[in-house]
Amino acid sequence: MPELPDITVYVERLEDILRGRDLVRIRLASPFLLRSVQPSLESFYGRKVTQVLRRGKRIVFVFAGGGRLALHLMVAGRLHWKASVAGATAPVTIPKSNGLMAMDFAHGSLLLTESGTKKRAALLAFADDASLQEKFPVGVEPLEATPAAFAMALRSENHTLKRSLTDPRLFSGIGNSYSDEILHRARLSPVTLTAKLTDAEIETLRAAVIGVLTEWTGMLRAESQGKFPEKVTAFRAGMAVHGKYGKPCPVCGSPVQRIKHAENETNYCPTCQTGGKLLADRALSALLRKDWPRTLEDMEKLLAKHKALTAPHGDHGATASKPK
Repeated sequence: MPELPDITVYVERLEDILRGRDLVRIRLASPFLLRSVQPSLESFYGRKVTQVLRRGKRIVFVFAGGGRLALHLMVAGRLHWKASVAGATAPVTIPKSNGLMAMDFAHGSLLLTESGTKKRAALLAFADDASLQEKFPVGVEPLEATPAAFAMALRSENHTLKRSLTDPRLFSGIGNSYSDEILHRARLSPVTLTAKLTDAEIETLRAAVIGVLTEWTGMLRAESQGKFPEKVTAFRAGMAVHGKYGKPCPVCGSPVQRIKHAENETNYCPTCQTGGKLLADRALSALLRKDWPRTLEDMEKLLAKHKALTAPHGDHGATASKPK
């Protein structure tokens, strides 16, 4: 799912392309994308885009007169800008396989696509900013919050660090990918309860939040090089732990581990973050129960035992006697 760095780069480019431009129309290829009734999309036609901004993980198009369109890309939604071709009379075609919407302007069209069978992206229309804020309250902005505001948000509810960082009511724009990177940078366990954090640990975490989000926003800006960002993904080669299960931690070399829950996966380094302890994966720990390995050493022994049991007979090292 696109998070704060990705959405920020999207918004900056959209500001350059759309600010001051009149919306001609919106074409929906999927009626399920629109999740609101009033105001109608038609009421935005002919109105000027005055600003494009980020609210949490949503992209908000602000129009003259106060109306707003809020777009949530969810996991697989992606945006594409197609400039108008001189002399062309037909509008830009919405891709049949994964296209959901086109926002048409005189100088081009903003296309929304979503891969996969589950269409989760959502577009909502609002009459003003107040109705948008009421519908989608967000937490503190992680790059703008003072140390006191950051600590207050973190301690407002006693949850695991992973859950708190990704709770949009507490922190705006942080999701599954960058929370893994932040916790690795801070050398904190994803399952540590926020109530148990010291003031020093909270400040370390805040510094990691600022560092990771600022650095990745800068890298994504440089990657797009002023062009429309097309390579938006939750898994990037330069990430330390997210999406790196089984690969060596760039800091200590220990294999990155994971916790799987529903469709989400938390990646962490046991050496850097949990004192060598393996966190229980719900599915595997329920299966193995008392045999669940507690440390990396236990895991290596378990894997070696499994390999020995499943290896072909010729790989056990025993030499079969030849018949006389």
